Amino acid sequence: MTYRDRGRLAELWRGEVDIFRAARPRSEALFHESTPHLPDGVPMLWMAKWPGPWPVYVESALGAHFRDVDGIDHVDLCLGDTGAMCGHAPPASVAAISAQLSRGSTFMLPTADAAAAASLLAERFGVPSWQFSLSATDANRSLIRYARQVTGRRKIVVHDYCYHGTVDEAYATLDASGHVVERRGTIGAPVPPSETTAVVPFNDVPALEAAFATGEIAAMLMEPALTNIGIVLPAPGYHATVRDLCTKYGVILIIDETHTLCAGPGGMIARDGLDPDAVVVGKSIGGGIPAGAYGMTASFAALVRSSLELEDIDVGGVGGTLAGNALSLAGIRATLSEVLTAEAFVGMIDRATEWTVGVQNALDEFDVPWQVTQLGARSEYSFRSEPPFDGAEAAAADDFELQQYLHLHALNRGILITPFHNMALMSPATTAADVERHTIAFREAVVSLFR
Repeated sequence: MTYRDRGRLAELWRGEVDIFRAARPRSEALFHESTPHLPDGVPMLWMAKWPGPWPVYVESALGAHFRDVDGIDHVDLCLGDTGAMCGHAPPASVAAISAQLSRGSTFMLPTADAAAAASLLAERFGVPSWQFSLSATDANRSLIRYARQVTGRRKIVVHDYCYHGTVDEAYATLDASGHVVERRGTIGAPVPPSETTAVVPFNDVPALEAAFATGEIAAMLMEPALTNIGIVLPAPGYHATVRDLCTKYGVILIIDETHTLCAGPGGMIARDGLDPDAVVVGKSIGGGIPAGAYGMTASFAALVRSSLELEDIDVGGVGGTLAGNALSLAGIRATLSEVLTAEAFVGMIDRATEWTVGVQNALDEFDVPWQVTQLGARSEYSFRSEPPFDGAEAAAADDFELQQYLHLHALNRGILITPFHNMALMSPATTAADVERHTIAFREAVVSLFR
Protein backbone atom coordinates (compact mmCIF):
# COMPACT_ATOMS: atom_id res chain seq x y z
CA MET A 1 0.00 0.00 0.00
CA THR A 2 1.57 3.25 -1.12
CA TYR A 3 -0.54 5.60 1.03
CA ARG A 4 -1.58 4.33 4.45
CA ASP A 5 -4.18 6.79 5.67
CA ARG A 6 -7.08 5.32 3.70
CA GLY A 7 -9.66 7.02 5.86
CA ARG A 8 -8.23 10.40 5.00
CA LEU A 9 -8.03 9.45 1.34
CA ALA A 10 -11.69 8.37 1.33
CA GLU A 11 -12.72 11.66 2.95
CA LEU A 12 -10.72 13.68 0.43
CA TRP A 13 -12.25 11.68 -2.40
CA ARG A 14 -15.79 12.38 -1.23
CA GLY A 15 -15.02 16.08 -1.10
CA GLU A 16 -13.71 16.12 -4.66
CA VAL A 17 -16.74 14.16 -5.89
CA ASP A 18 -18.99 16.82 -4.38
CA ILE A 19 -17.03 19.54 -6.20
CA PHE A 20 -17.29 17.60 -9.45
CA ARG A 21 -21.04 17.07 -9.11
CA ALA A 22 -21.75 20.73 -8.44
CA ALA A 23 -19.64 21.99 -11.37
CA ARG A 24 -20.81 19.68 -14.18
CA PRO A 25 -24.61 19.49 -14.43
CA ARG A 26 -24.64 19.49 -18.23
CA SER A 27 -22.22 16.55 -18.37
CA GLU A 28 -24.49 14.77 -15.89
CA ALA A 29 -27.51 15.39 -18.10
CA LEU A 30 -25.68 14.07 -21.18
CA PHE A 31 -24.58 11.04 -19.18
CA HIS A 32 -28.17 10.16 -18.32
CA GLU A 33 -29.28 10.81 -21.89
CA SER A 34 -26.52 8.55 -23.22
CA THR A 35 -26.90 5.50 -21.02
CA PRO A 36 -29.91 3.93 -22.82
CA HIS A 37 -27.76 3.29 -25.89
CA LEU A 38 -24.17 3.68 -24.63
CA PRO A 39 -23.11 1.37 -21.79
CA ASP A 40 -21.90 3.59 -18.93
CA GLY A 41 -22.66 6.57 -21.19
CA VAL A 42 -19.45 6.23 -23.20
CA PRO A 43 -18.56 5.09 -26.74
CA MET A 44 -15.75 2.84 -25.43
CA LEU A 45 -16.13 1.08 -22.08
CA TRP A 46 -12.67 2.00 -20.82
CA MET A 47 -13.80 5.65 -20.80
CA ALA A 48 -15.87 4.76 -17.73
CA LYS A 49 -12.63 4.49 -15.76
CA TRP A 50 -12.14 8.25 -15.70
CA PRO A 51 -12.59 9.53 -12.12
CA GLY A 52 -15.91 10.99 -11.07
CA PRO A 53 -19.54 9.82 -11.10
CA TRP A 54 -19.92 10.51 -14.83
CA PRO A 55 -17.62 11.41 -17.74
CA VAL A 56 -16.70 14.95 -18.72
CA TYR A 57 -18.30 15.63 -22.10
CA VAL A 58 -16.18 17.79 -24.42
CA GLU A 59 -17.62 20.66 -26.42
CA SER A 60 -14.53 21.93 -28.28
CA ALA A 61 -10.76 21.88 -28.18
CA LEU A 62 -7.93 23.96 -29.57
CA GLY A 63 -4.20 23.71 -29.00
CA ALA A 64 -3.47 22.53 -25.47
CA HIS A 65 -6.94 23.28 -24.06
CA PHE A 66 -10.46 21.93 -24.28
CA ARG A 67 -13.78 23.27 -23.07
CA ASP A 68 -16.43 20.94 -21.70
CA VAL A 69 -20.18 21.27 -22.10
CA ASP A 70 -20.41 23.07 -18.76
CA GLY A 71 -18.13 25.82 -20.08
CA ILE A 72 -15.08 24.81 -18.02
CA ASP A 73 -11.69 25.39 -19.63
CA HIS A 74 -9.13 22.61 -19.14
CA VAL A 75 -5.40 22.39 -19.70
CA ASP A 76 -5.12 19.10 -21.57
CA LEU A 77 -2.02 17.20 -20.48
CA CYS A 78 -3.51 13.92 -21.66
CA LEU A 79 -3.83 14.90 -25.31
CA GLY A 80 -5.78 11.82 -26.25
CA ASP A 81 -3.09 9.64 -24.63
CA THR A 82 -0.73 10.74 -27.45
CA GLY A 83 -3.37 10.85 -30.20
CA ALA A 84 -3.40 14.66 -29.97
CA MET A 85 0.28 15.17 -29.13
CA CYS A 86 0.39 17.73 -31.96
CA GLY A 87 -2.27 19.73 -30.07
CA HIS A 88 -5.97 19.92 -30.87
CA ALA A 89 -6.90 21.13 -34.35
CA PRO A 90 -3.40 22.18 -35.46
CA PRO A 91 -3.99 24.64 -38.32
CA ALA A 92 -1.65 22.99 -40.86
CA SER A 93 -3.17 19.55 -40.30
CA VAL A 94 -6.72 20.87 -40.33
CA ALA A 95 -6.10 22.71 -43.61
CA ALA A 96 -4.63 19.66 -45.33
CA ILE A 97 -7.29 17.29 -43.99
CA SER A 98 -10.13 19.66 -44.89
CA ALA A 99 -8.78 20.19 -48.39
CA GLN A 100 -8.48 16.45 -49.01
CA LEU A 101 -11.90 15.75 -47.50
CA SER A 102 -13.47 18.13 -50.01
CA ARG A 103 -11.79 16.13 -52.80
CA GLY A 104 -12.65 12.70 -51.41
CA SER A 105 -11.35 10.70 -48.48
CA THR A 106 -10.80 7.09 -49.56
CA PHE A 107 -10.26 5.48 -52.96
CA MET A 108 -8.25 2.24 -52.51
CA LEU A 109 -5.78 4.08 -54.76
CA PRO A 110 -2.69 6.13 -53.87
CA THR A 111 -2.38 9.90 -53.89
CA ALA A 112 0.76 12.02 -54.04
CA ASP A 113 0.65 12.33 -50.24
CA ALA A 114 1.45 8.64 -49.88
CA ALA A 115 4.99 8.86 -51.21
CA ALA A 116 5.55 12.18 -49.46
CA ALA A 117 4.47 10.75 -46.08
CA ALA A 118 6.62 7.66 -46.58
CA SER A 119 9.62 9.83 -47.43
CA LEU A 120 9.17 11.91 -44.27
CA LEU A 121 8.95 8.79 -42.12
CA ALA A 122 11.98 7.22 -43.79
CA GLU A 123 14.01 10.35 -43.10
CA ARG A 124 13.01 10.38 -39.44
CA PHE A 125 13.34 6.71 -38.58
CA GLY A 126 16.06 5.48 -40.91
CA VAL A 127 14.20 2.60 -42.57
CA PRO A 128 13.24 3.09 -46.23
CA SER A 129 10.14 1.00 -46.95
CA TRP A 130 6.75 2.05 -45.50
CA GLN A 131 3.13 0.95 -45.44
CA PHE A 132 0.11 2.58 -43.80
CA SER A 133 -2.69 1.48 -41.50
CA LEU A 134 -5.44 3.01 -39.41
CA SER A 135 -3.71 2.48 -36.08
CA ALA A 136 -0.47 1.36 -34.51
CA THR A 137 -2.30 -1.78 -33.40
CA ASP A 138 -2.95 -2.68 -37.04
CA ALA A 139 0.66 -1.91 -37.92
CA ASN A 140 1.95 -4.18 -35.15
CA ARG A 141 -0.34 -7.01 -36.26
CA SER A 142 0.90 -6.71 -39.84
CA LEU A 143 4.55 -6.82 -38.86
CA ILE A 144 4.01 -9.82 -36.62
CA ARG A 145 2.46 -11.65 -39.57
CA TYR A 146 5.28 -10.63 -41.88
CA ALA A 147 7.91 -11.74 -39.36
CA ARG A 148 6.28 -15.15 -39.08
CA GLN A 149 6.03 -15.34 -42.85
CA VAL A 150 9.72 -14.74 -43.53
CA THR A 151 11.19 -16.63 -40.56
CA GLY A 152 8.89 -19.64 -40.50
CA ARG A 153 8.63 -19.30 -36.72
CA ARG A 154 5.44 -18.76 -34.72
CA LYS A 155 6.26 -16.96 -31.45
CA ILE A 156 7.10 -13.38 -30.61
CA VAL A 157 8.83 -11.88 -27.59
CA VAL A 158 7.36 -8.96 -25.69
CA HIS A 159 8.30 -7.23 -22.47
CA ASP A 160 6.42 -7.87 -19.28
CA TYR A 161 3.78 -5.10 -18.88
CA CYS A 162 4.36 -3.80 -22.40
CA TYR A 163 1.73 -2.01 -24.46
CA HIS A 164 1.17 -2.43 -28.20
CA GLY A 165 -2.48 -1.56 -28.58
CA THR A 166 -4.90 -4.48 -28.77
CA VAL A 167 -2.47 -6.98 -30.28
CA ASP A 168 -3.46 -10.38 -28.86
CA GLU A 169 0.11 -11.59 -28.55
CA ALA A 170 1.05 -8.65 -26.33
CA TYR A 171 -1.67 -9.32 -23.71
CA ALA A 172 0.68 -11.64 -21.85
CA THR A 173 2.61 -11.31 -18.63
CA LEU A 174 4.64 -13.40 -16.21
CA ASP A 175 3.12 -14.94 -13.11
CA ALA A 176 4.94 -15.33 -9.80
CA SER A 177 6.55 -18.54 -11.06
CA GLY A 178 7.77 -16.99 -14.29
CA HIS A 179 5.15 -18.63 -16.52
CA VAL A 180 3.50 -16.80 -19.41
CA VAL A 181 -0.15 -16.09 -18.58
CA GLU A 182 -2.93 -13.79 -19.69
CA ARG A 183 -2.49 -10.25 -18.44
CA ARG A 184 -4.97 -9.33 -15.72
CA GLY A 185 -8.21 -8.05 -17.25
CA THR A 186 -7.65 -9.62 -20.67
CA ILE A 187 -10.97 -10.06 -22.48
CA GLY A 188 -11.65 -13.15 -24.54
CA ALA A 189 -8.11 -14.27 -25.37
CA PRO A 190 -8.31 -16.55 -28.45
CA VAL A 191 -5.64 -18.99 -27.22
CA PRO A 192 -3.43 -19.26 -24.14
CA PRO A 193 -0.75 -16.60 -24.68
CA SER A 194 2.03 -19.10 -24.00
CA GLU A 195 1.22 -20.59 -27.43
CA THR A 196 2.10 -17.39 -29.27
CA THR A 197 4.28 -15.34 -26.96
CA ALA A 198 7.38 -15.40 -24.82
CA VAL A 199 7.56 -12.71 -22.14
CA VAL A 200 10.74 -11.26 -20.64
CA PRO A 201 11.24 -8.52 -18.06
CA PHE A 202 12.41 -5.17 -19.42
CA ASN A 203 16.19 -4.74 -19.08
CA ASP A 204 16.72 -8.49 -18.43
CA VAL A 205 19.33 -9.65 -20.94
CA PRO A 206 19.72 -13.27 -19.71
CA ALA A 207 15.96 -13.83 -19.93
CA LEU A 208 15.91 -12.43 -23.44
CA GLU A 209 18.71 -14.64 -24.68
CA ALA A 210 17.09 -17.68 -23.10
CA ALA A 211 13.89 -16.95 -25.02
CA PHE A 212 15.77 -16.48 -28.30
CA ALA A 213 17.81 -19.64 -27.78
CA THR A 214 14.67 -21.79 -28.09
CA GLY A 215 14.71 -21.13 -31.83
CA GLU A 216 10.96 -20.42 -31.76
CA ILE A 217 11.03 -16.63 -31.92
CA ALA A 218 10.09 -14.84 -35.13
CA ALA A 219 10.16 -11.29 -33.80
CA MET A 220 10.77 -9.13 -30.79
CA LEU A 221 8.09 -6.44 -30.48
CA MET A 222 9.23 -3.76 -28.07
CA GLU A 223 8.75 -0.21 -26.92
CA PRO A 224 12.19 1.40 -26.53
CA ALA A 225 10.96 2.52 -23.10
CA LEU A 226 7.88 1.19 -21.34
CA THR A 227 5.20 3.87 -21.18
CA ASN A 228 1.88 2.26 -20.29
CA ILE A 229 2.79 0.96 -16.83
CA GLY A 230 4.63 4.11 -15.89
CA ILE A 231 7.77 5.21 -17.69
CA VAL A 232 10.52 2.59 -17.46
CA LEU A 233 13.75 3.63 -19.14
CA PRO A 234 16.31 1.25 -20.70
CA ALA A 235 19.45 0.48 -18.75
CA PRO A 236 22.72 1.65 -20.35
CA GLY A 237 23.67 -0.68 -23.20
CA TYR A 238 20.36 -2.57 -23.19
CA HIS A 239 19.32 -1.59 -26.71
CA ALA A 240 22.69 -2.43 -28.20
CA THR A 241 22.53 -5.87 -26.60
CA VAL A 242 18.99 -6.43 -27.87
CA ARG A 243 20.13 -5.60 -31.40
CA ASP A 244 23.09 -7.97 -31.15
CA LEU A 245 20.96 -10.81 -29.84
CA CYS A 246 18.31 -10.36 -32.52
CA THR A 247 21.02 -10.55 -35.18
CA LYS A 248 22.63 -13.59 -33.55
CA TYR A 249 19.38 -15.57 -33.41
CA GLY A 250 17.77 -14.34 -36.64
CA VAL A 251 14.94 -12.51 -34.83
CA ILE A 252 13.15 -9.56 -36.48
CA LEU A 253 13.47 -6.51 -34.21
CA ILE A 254 10.30 -4.37 -34.28
CA ILE A 255 10.39 -1.09 -32.33
CA ASP A 256 7.02 0.46 -31.56
CA GLU A 257 7.55 4.23 -31.24
CA THR A 258 3.88 5.16 -30.93
CA HIS A 259 4.28 6.56 -27.41
CA THR A 260 8.03 7.16 -27.39
CA LEU A 261 7.78 9.53 -30.36
CA CYS A 262 7.65 12.05 -27.49
CA ALA A 263 11.46 11.73 -27.32
CA GLY A 264 11.92 13.77 -30.51
CA PRO A 265 10.95 13.97 -34.17
CA GLY A 266 12.41 10.51 -34.83
CA GLY A 267 11.56 9.10 -31.44
CA MET A 268 14.13 7.19 -29.43
CA ILE A 269 15.36 5.54 -32.62
CA ALA A 270 16.81 8.79 -33.92
CA ARG A 271 17.68 10.24 -30.52
CA ASP A 272 19.57 7.17 -29.31
CA GLY A 273 20.79 5.73 -32.62
CA LEU A 274 18.77 2.49 -32.45
CA ASP A 275 18.86 0.01 -35.33
CA PRO A 276 15.58 -1.89 -35.76
CA ASP A 277 14.44 -4.09 -38.62
CA ALA A 278 11.00 -2.52 -38.48
CA VAL A 279 9.34 0.53 -36.93
CA VAL A 280 5.75 1.24 -35.87
CA VAL A 281 4.22 4.69 -35.31
CA GLY A 282 0.64 5.80 -34.90
CA LYS A 283 -1.77 8.00 -32.95
CA SER A 284 -0.19 11.46 -33.23
CA ILE A 285 1.11 11.33 -36.79
CA GLY A 286 -2.24 12.03 -38.48
CA GLY A 287 -2.99 15.29 -36.71
CA GLY A 288 -5.83 13.73 -34.72
CA ILE A 289 -7.45 11.42 -37.27
CA PRO A 290 -6.88 7.63 -37.32
CA ALA A 291 -3.48 6.87 -38.81
CA GLY A 292 -0.68 4.39 -38.38
CA ALA A 293 2.42 3.40 -40.29
CA TYR A 294 5.08 0.72 -40.30
CA GLY A 295 8.49 0.81 -41.88
CA MET A 296 10.99 -1.89 -42.78
CA THR A 297 14.62 -2.10 -43.74
CA ALA A 298 15.27 -2.81 -47.41
CA SER A 299 16.30 -6.39 -46.66
CA PHE A 300 13.25 -7.17 -44.53
CA ALA A 301 10.91 -5.52 -47.03
CA ALA A 302 12.44 -7.54 -49.87
CA LEU A 303 11.90 -10.80 -47.97
CA VAL A 304 8.29 -9.84 -47.30
CA ARG A 305 7.51 -8.84 -50.86
CA SER A 306 9.15 -11.89 -52.43
CA SER A 307 7.12 -14.17 -50.15
CA LEU A 308 3.78 -12.88 -51.44
CA GLU A 309 1.92 -13.89 -54.58
CA LEU A 310 0.10 -11.06 -56.37
CA GLU A 311 -3.06 -13.14 -56.78
CA ASP A 312 -3.38 -13.61 -53.01
CA ILE A 313 -1.89 -10.35 -51.77
CA ASP A 314 -5.28 -9.03 -50.63
CA VAL A 315 -6.39 -12.02 -48.57
CA GLY A 316 -3.39 -12.67 -46.35
CA GLY A 317 -4.63 -10.88 -43.26
CA VAL A 318 -2.66 -7.64 -43.71
CA GLY A 319 -4.34 -4.35 -44.45
CA GLY A 320 -7.93 -3.17 -44.63
CA THR A 321 -10.22 -1.36 -47.04
CA LEU A 322 -9.60 2.03 -45.41
CA ALA A 323 -5.89 1.54 -44.71
CA GLY A 324 -3.70 4.06 -46.50
CA ASN A 325 -6.68 6.25 -47.28
CA ALA A 326 -6.15 9.66 -48.81
CA LEU A 327 -7.47 11.58 -45.79
CA SER A 328 -5.08 9.93 -43.32
CA LEU A 329 -2.13 10.43 -45.64
CA ALA A 330 -2.91 14.11 -46.08
CA GLY A 331 -2.95 14.42 -42.30
CA ILE A 332 0.34 12.56 -41.90
CA ARG A 333 2.12 14.62 -44.54
CA ALA A 334 1.02 17.94 -43.03
CA THR A 335 1.54 16.92 -39.40
CA LEU A 336 5.07 15.60 -39.89
CA SER A 337 6.20 18.42 -42.15
CA GLU A 338 4.56 21.39 -40.43
CA VAL A 339 3.47 20.52 -36.86
CA LEU A 340 5.61 17.86 -35.14
CA THR A 341 8.84 19.43 -36.36
CA ALA A 342 12.27 19.35 -34.76
CA GLU A 343 11.77 22.96 -33.66
CA ALA A 344 8.42 22.12 -32.02
CA PHE A 345 9.97 19.35 -29.97
CA VAL A 346 12.40 21.78 -28.35
CA GLY A 347 9.56 23.67 -26.69
CA MET A 348 7.62 20.49 -25.93
CA ILE A 349 10.57 18.98 -24.09
CA ASP A 350 11.22 22.24 -22.24
CA ARG A 351 7.62 22.23 -20.98
CA ALA A 352 7.96 18.62 -19.85
CA THR A 353 11.12 19.54 -17.95
CA GLU A 354 9.23 22.37 -16.22
CA TRP A 355 6.44 19.93 -15.31
CA THR A 356 8.97 17.45 -13.93
CA VAL A 357 10.68 20.12 -11.83
CA GLY A 358 7.32 21.30 -10.47
CA VAL A 359 6.34 17.80 -9.39
CA GLN A 360 9.76 17.06 -7.91
CA ASN A 361 9.76 20.30 -5.93
CA ALA A 362 6.46 19.40 -4.28
CA LEU A 363 7.69 15.88 -3.50
CA ASP A 364 10.88 17.26 -1.96
CA GLU A 365 9.09 19.97 0.01
CA PHE A 366 6.90 17.48 1.84
CA ASP A 367 9.33 14.54 1.81
CA VAL A 368 6.97 12.37 -0.25
CA PRO A 369 8.50 8.99 -1.21
CA TRP A 370 7.48 9.13 -4.88
CA GLN A 371 9.62 9.60 -7.98
CA VAL A 372 9.17 11.34 -11.31
CA THR A 373 10.64 10.25 -14.67
CA GLN A 374 10.82 12.24 -17.90
CA LEU A 375 11.06 10.95 -21.46
CA GLY A 376 11.29 13.82 -23.93
CA ALA A 377 7.95 15.63 -23.95
CA ARG A 378 6.36 13.10 -21.57
CA SER A 379 6.74 12.82 -17.81
CA GLU A 380 5.17 10.76 -15.04
CA TYR A 381 5.32 10.33 -11.29
CA SER A 382 4.88 6.98 -9.59
CA PHE A 383 4.23 5.91 -6.02
CA ARG A 384 7.71 4.54 -5.32
CA SER A 385 10.96 6.09 -4.16
CA GLU A 386 13.20 4.96 -7.04
CA PRO A 387 12.62 4.74 -10.80
CA PRO A 388 11.37 1.26 -11.76
CA PHE A 389 13.81 -1.08 -13.49
CA ASP A 390 11.13 -3.19 -15.16
CA GLY A 391 7.39 -3.40 -15.63
CA ALA A 392 6.76 -5.58 -12.58
CA GLU A 393 8.36 -2.99 -10.30
CA ALA A 394 6.25 -0.26 -11.86
CA ALA A 395 3.06 -2.35 -11.53
CA ALA A 396 3.76 -3.11 -7.87
CA ALA A 397 3.69 0.62 -7.10
CA ASP A 398 0.21 1.14 -8.52
CA ASP A 399 -2.50 2.43 -6.20
CA PHE A 400 -5.81 2.83 -8.00
CA GLU A 401 -7.68 4.72 -5.28
CA LEU A 402 -4.83 7.18 -4.74
CA GLN A 403 -4.45 7.67 -8.48
CA GLN A 404 -8.18 8.32 -8.90
CA TYR A 405 -8.09 10.95 -6.18
CA LEU A 406 -5.15 12.77 -7.73
CA HIS A 407 -6.78 12.71 -11.17
CA LEU A 408 -10.12 13.97 -9.88
CA HIS A 409 -8.37 16.67 -7.84
CA ALA A 410 -6.62 17.86 -11.01
CA LEU A 411 -9.79 17.62 -13.10
CA ASN A 412 -11.67 19.78 -10.61
CA ARG A 413 -9.01 22.44 -11.11
CA GLY A 414 -9.29 22.30 -14.88
CA ILE A 415 -6.36 19.98 -15.59
CA LEU A 416 -6.57 16.67 -17.44
CA ILE A 417 -3.72 14.18 -17.16
CA THR A 418 -3.42 10.83 -18.90
CA PRO A 419 -5.99 8.33 -17.61
CA PHE A 420 -4.85 5.25 -15.72
CA HIS A 421 -1.41 6.84 -15.27
CA ASN A 422 0.08 9.86 -13.56
CA MET A 423 1.47 11.06 -16.86
CA ALA A 424 1.57 14.39 -18.64
CA LEU A 425 2.32 15.01 -22.32
CA MET A 426 3.21 18.33 -23.91
CA SER A 427 2.10 19.59 -27.32
CA PRO A 428 3.62 22.37 -29.43
CA ALA A 429 0.84 24.61 -28.06
CA THR A 430 1.44 23.88 -24.37
CA THR A 431 2.73 26.96 -22.52
CA ALA A 432 4.69 27.53 -19.35
CA ALA A 433 1.52 28.97 -17.84
CA ASP A 434 -0.31 25.72 -18.60
CA VAL A 435 2.40 23.78 -16.80
CA GLU A 436 2.31 26.17 -13.85
CA ARG A 437 -1.39 25.48 -13.40
CA HIS A 438 -0.54 21.83 -12.85
CA THR A 439 2.38 22.65 -10.56
CA ILE A 440 0.11 24.69 -8.28
CA ALA A 441 -2.66 22.10 -8.27
CA PHE A 442 -0.29 19.18 -7.68
CA ARG A 443 1.28 20.90 -4.69
CA GLU A 444 -2.20 21.49 -3.31
CA ALA A 445 -2.99 17.78 -3.70
CA VAL A 446 0.25 16.80 -1.96
CA VAL A 447 -0.58 19.17 0.89
CA SER A 448 -4.01 17.57 1.26
CA LEU A 449 -2.45 14.14 1.57
CA PHE A 450 0.72 14.72 3.58
CA ARG A 451 0.43 17.87 5.69
